[in-house]
Amino acid sequence: MKPVIIVVGAGPGVSGSVARRFADEGYDVGLLGQDQGVLDELVRDLEARGAAVGHAVVDITDEQAARDAVRRMGEHTGRIDVLHFNPSAFREKDPLSLTVAELLEDVALGVGALLTVVQAARPFMSAGGRVSVTGSMAADEPWERAASLGVQKAGVRNLVHSIDKTLAPDGIRAVSVTVRGSLAREGAFTPDRVADALWAAVTTDDAQWRSEVPYAG
Repeated sequence: MKPVIIVVGAGPGVSGSVARRFADEGYDVGLLGQDQGVLDELVRDLEARGAAVGHAVVDITDEQAARDAVRRMGEHTGRIDVLHFNPSAFREKDPLSLTVAELLEDVALGVGALLTVVQAARPFMSAGGRVSVTGSMAADEPWERAASLGVQKAGVRNLVHSIDKTLAPDGIRAVSVTVRGSLAREGAFTPDRVADALWAAVTTDDAQWRSEVPYAG
């Protein structure tokens, strides 16, 4: 039976590159995203690479809907080997214009939804399983005009540390890959290069495991 990766927040950028990278390594793929057209295109690409692909359009801030979607995928495949979490909210507001309600809404997507999908995936994960998250240098060097993004990335990185410590006794590990650069069409920070860094982090041996790995290109 082929290993399975579930990509949460699947889209045309890093998450799509992660799905393709794992499909090329022999994984079947589950996709959770918000845009049916984007998902359909990604499904065609992944199937052409030999992967069996399941997908669902879901608002991952809808806790019950997100749990149900992950559970259905886990029940269908019988296993989840890697759970990759990619979402974050970009809202161009500085701390003087950002409201508390807006901050909490963004954190619900970029941090809180990780709790939902990890809890839903856990029954289908076993020793050797992995949770990975697309991190960002915004956790340490926030752009003040998009203040909520830095809060999300700092929060999700912190949560990954806790998830890793919680799951490690069962042989399941979690990692946040901190991308220390801006995504671009060329150079060291293309989505494909970031996906390569995530693959390298996920496949790190337990003896060398770290729950945060910087990617500086």
